[in-house]
Amino acid sequence: MSGRSYEDFEVGATIRHPIGRTVTTTDNIWFTLLTANTNPIHFDAHYAAQTEFGKPLMNSTFTLALVTGLSVADISQYAVNLGWDEVRMPAPVFEGDTIYAQSEVLSKRESKSRPHMGLVEIKTIGFKQDGTVVMSYRRTIMVYKRGHEPKLPEPKPAAH
Repeated sequence: MSGRSYEDFEVGATIRHPIGRTVTTTDNIWFTLLTANTNPIHFDAHYAAQTEFGKPLMNSTFTLALVTGLSVADISQYAVNLGWDEVRMPAPVFEGDTIYAQSEVLSKRESKSRPHMGLVEIKTIGFKQDGTVVMSYRRTIMVYKRGHEPKLPEPKPAAH
């Protein structure tokens, strides 16, 4: 499924997101430097080797962005993100790990100020290839109701 309207969400439903993503050294270094994060545990292997982890950790905000991104096609393709709550990182992510995600619909209600939208609360977990949960959070999104989603433009016929 590519995108859900408000009506497609059922409280209690669990949605397993089908795509996983292996994270790389390049992902870690670029994201860390792009966000001006100066913690060397993300980009200095010598420094990271002296920590309890023994090697570079993936940047946690990269992991948050990735886990969220893995859920977009199923959860927020037709939504506006209102925020994350209770973000937890119970286990580290390392370069070379593959991350997967799963979400549960916690609640939904119609918007009082936007009658063409509804609010949905989701709990998402991100986990590694061995099933270890590396991230969890609650996210609130404002989702378009069916028929009110922004439309993609129709392709024009090619000129001959």
